[in-house]
Order: sequence, then C-alpha cells, then structure tokens
Amino acid sequence: MGLEAATKALLDAGITYDAVEVAYVGYCYGDSTSGQRALYNLGLTGIPITNVNNNCSTGSTALYQANTLVKSGLVDCALALGFERMSRGSLSSNFPDRPSPGLVLAEASNEAEELLSTGTNFGPGAPRMFANAGQEHSDKYGSTVEHVAQIASKNHKHSVNNPYSQFRDGWSVEQVLNAPKVTKQLTKFMCSPTSDGAGCCVVASEEFVRKHGLENQAIEIVAQALTTDDPSTFESKSAMNVVGYNMTKACADKVFSQAGFKPGEGRDQVGVVELHDCFASNELITYEALGLCAVGEAHKVVERGDNTYGGKYVVNPSGGLEAKGHPLGATGLGMHFYITMQLRGWAGPMQAPGLFDLPDKRGKYGLIHNIGLGGAVVCSLLRRPEFYKPGGKDGRDRLGYNHAHECRPVTLSDVDKVKSTKSSPFFLARARL
Repeated sequence: MGLEAATKALLDAGITYDAVEVAYVGYCYGDSTSGQRALYNLGLTGIPITNVNNNCSTGSTALYQANTLVKSGLVDCALALGFERMSRGSLSSNFPDRPSPGLVLAEASNEAEELLSTGTNFGPGAPRMFANAGQEHSDKYGSTVEHVAQIASKNHKHSVNNPYSQFRDGWSVEQVLNAPKVTKQLTKFMCSPTSDGAGCCVVASEEFVRKHGLENQAIEIVAQALTTDDPSTFESKSAMNVVGYNMTKACADKVFSQAGFKPGEGRDQVGVVELHDCFASNELITYEALGLCAVGEAHKVVERGDNTYGGKYVVNPSGGLEAKGHPLGATGLGMHFYITMQLRGWAGPMQAPGLFDLPDKRGKYGLIHNIGLGGAVVCSLLRRPEFYKPGGKDGRDRLGYNHAHECRPVTLSDVDKVKSTKSSPFFLARARL
C-alpha cells in the first residue's frame, strides 16, 4: 500500500525518488522502521526517514514535519507517506502488558459522562467518548440524534462518487438511525470503520515547483498548525473537550491567524472542508470548533444544508472517515489529497462548485482538520498559489488517467518510472503491489 501511494504521488509530480531529500512516514499499527521498508522499494538513497505515530492524526503529523522542513529552507522536496493495516473491531492497544496512555483520557470521559442528561453510557471506548461529546452539545444547545444521522447520511451519500471509498452505499437518514446501536446515541453507520489504506503527499518549495514546471497543479499550504491538549481537556469536566474540541479551536484559530485573518475572520473564504468525522457527532461539534458557525449553532448548519453541495460549505465531499474509511496513518494525508484535487479542479463528480467564482484567481481556501486523541490536532489552509498557471501536461497525463476520481492499481512499470537510480533489485523483488 505504501509503495502504491508513493508511486502515484511521484508520478503525479513528475519526479523520481532521487528528488526527495527527506521523508516522514506515519503508521500506528506496525513495527519500527516500517517506513524504511516501504520506501526502500523506491530506492536506498540515504535520506533521513523518520517514522511517526500520533494516533489518528498521524498522517497529518507526518505532513506537518515535511512542510516545516520545506518552509524552513532546509530542503526543497520532502515526502510524507502514511499507511495502515488494521485489525477488525474497535481500536485497542497492541501492548496489553502495560497501561495504555489513553486510560487517563477514558477516566476524564467517565467523569464528564456522569454530568450528562443520559447518565452512564455503553459501548467501546472511542465511540462512547465521541457519543458523550455529542450528548453534551445536545444538552447545551438542543441538537438531536437526528442531526447526527443527517450528517452521517450526508457523508455516505457523498461517498457514492468516490472510487477510493470503503463504503459506497449512500445510506439514508432512516437507514442510519435504524442501524445497530453502538452507544446510546450512535449507530453503526455513524461510526468510521477500521480500514486498510495509504496516502502520500509531496511537499516542495516554490523554486522546486517552478524548476519542474508544476505551476499548473501545485497547491499552496498557506497555513498549517499542530496543537496538543491544554488543561481544560481534563479539568473542565467537558466531554467535548475530552475529544479535542479545545485543541481543534486553538489549532483553527492559529491557522487563520497565520493566513493573515483577524480573530474569528476568514471562514467565509473557505469553500470546501475535509474534517475528522471519526464519528458523526464529532463532525457536529467540529463545525463550531473550526469557527464555521457560531457556538451552539452546529445543528442549524445541518438544518440549512450548509455542509453539502448547494450550501455554504461542502464538508467531506470524499465521504469522510465514516464512509471512505479511516486507516489511521493515512487518513490525514488522504484529506490533503482530496482538498488538493478540489483546488486543482480535478475532483470530477466530487467537485465542490463555486471555488473559483471570485475575482481573485487563487479562489477559495480548502480547510483540513485531522485529530488524534491523546492528543494532537493538525489544521491546514490550502489554496491555489499566486503563480498558478493553467495549461500544459500535468499529473493526469503522467498517470494516464484522472486519479482524483478514478482508482487504478499501480504496476511495476509505474514503479520503474519513479524509482531511484540507487534502487535495489534484491529489495524490489520483494515488493508487494
């Protein structure tokens, strides 16, 4: 999976692995140096390869590290790769002989749970925590399980147009509500599945982009931030803060500030969003944390249809984690892939309308939000750069199809096009495609 994703990314950029100066590789369920095992298929060039594990925000954390090095001027081309092969069932630790670092979070969630109108909940740890967060929003502001079901149904309907999606069933609100219960509030179709998958992004300097003639497809990371927990996660007795509402708000405020906006401003210039809907209740509370609406009005976004085609924002046009899947190490990179393809205008049936209906040729922003409990949040603002120049051959020509909305397997012939001059036949003979 990692080889396939990296090969597609390099083909898209029209470069070989020799151009990559540093790589960060994210995964949660794998042995040490799995990143080297994946990338050595493309060559043994001696570059720094760092393995990253940051729970569900692992992929975006790898990208954050790659982007930071490029922004600093230390390198011109960095690669962020993420992959995951997951076991069936709800998330659990691979180390039963020691306490999980997530236990303290579970304890905080249990304390917050007893303050909710619904009392003691049931279900596996992760869905229970996010269900409690949704219940807190309901207790405070009047949102309902029906609003959460509408979000889940919206995402499943979006996924019908995404060939990379794990599920393309397009469940209705009624089907979502009638699915088996996982917690008091959440049904099976409101939850992301365990998934296998991979994603890869190439981050390059403007000089590198111009040198390689990529002005017709390069998308700028205008702003990006990574935040972790503050004391309110554990001290506020808030189920919403336990699952990262506070982290998300801090991270979103930081990226909009980096992009030059005053506090609370800039959201009206966003047109498309990929956010972390590991459970549909988290999408609900994240509307407010990101500043896409006023506090207490997330359910009104749902009622107005301002989270889908024809509304103010298109949120999770990919189908989100609930439908396209959630392979932990790859999820954040996949989010950046989908927003990049939106801003290139390549997304086909997933394309959000009106992104470029502005006097400013850069168009609207794409916003990404990726969270991992324990915890870390990465938010990114992407946009077409000032130097964007349409025309000429692009990644679709190099792959031979539009990979934004068409899924085809990678072949060894594809690998040959992008592998390093320092590749190892011994190693590549053991590659799996």
